Amino acid sequence: MFNQRQQRYLSYFIKLSVCITGLVSSLAMASNTFSEQQVQQMLSTADSFRLQDDAAKVVSLVTLYQHNEVDKTRQYNVYTRANRQSLVIFKSAVEAGQKMLMLGDNYWLQMPKTRRPIRITPMQKLLGEASVGDISTLAWRYDYKASWYANENISDVSGKSVAAYQLKLIAVTAGVSYQKIDLWIDKLTYFPLRADLYLASGKLAKQAVFSQGIRGDKPAVVAMTLLDSIQPSKKTVIEYQQVVPWKLDDKYYTPSFLSRSNTTEL
Repeated sequence: MFNQRQQRYLSYFIKLSVCITGLVSSLAMASNTFSEQQVQQMLSTADSFRLQDDAAKVVSLVTLYQHNEVDKTRQYNVYTRANRQSLVIFKSAVEAGQKMLMLGDNYWLQMPKTRRPIRITPMQKLLGEASVGDISTLAWRYDYKASWYANENISDVSGKSVAAYQLKLIAVTAGVSYQKIDLWIDKLTYFPLRADLYLASGKLAKQAVFSQGIRGDKPAVVAMTLLDSIQPSKKTVIEYQQVVPWKLDDKYYTPSFLSRSNTTEL
């Protein structure tokens, strides 16, 4: 049994230990605290692995798998430029003649036999889990404000453990596909590894896993795999087969030009 004096000392040391533990924890957290500018730069670097040029042509092959067997494939040629503008040309035979235009928060779809383009949402599906927004949007930094959240070791597509930063992305524009994104980036290079994509309701819409390869002698995202936890037997893979600098005339980025433009060569 402790006497009264010993009990006071014991109580004092317990309190001191708690304070020291809290201080160590606070210092550890502080060592991983980044400014808003630093985190946004991390996000911009992660974006650069997906797309480096403001104006580019991206040839995307989308494949739907069921039970690891190829079910369907589609090809889309995406012409993207600054100010969140993209023109998507549907190149597969079953979708020939279709075009989609994104101007900021607004999306239009032009069907072959219609006179006027119709308004659509970024969440409308193209194939499997791939939506209009997934195909047309290749950068996060314009649409999201990022904050650092945690250090975490996660597995990349090969199963290798990678030290990562987890970032929290909150939408700052109205027309984005996902209101919130949890993004994991490589701690050393900021290469994007994985993203959890959430709807405005807070529901997890899908998970994205990014594959690293080489493009133009530099590391790059060469594919994005979209997974749905509700349908684990299905997955959708978007392969970025070609990414090259490319500028289209301004006229192609107007809804009124969609119906009368000849885009078969694009």
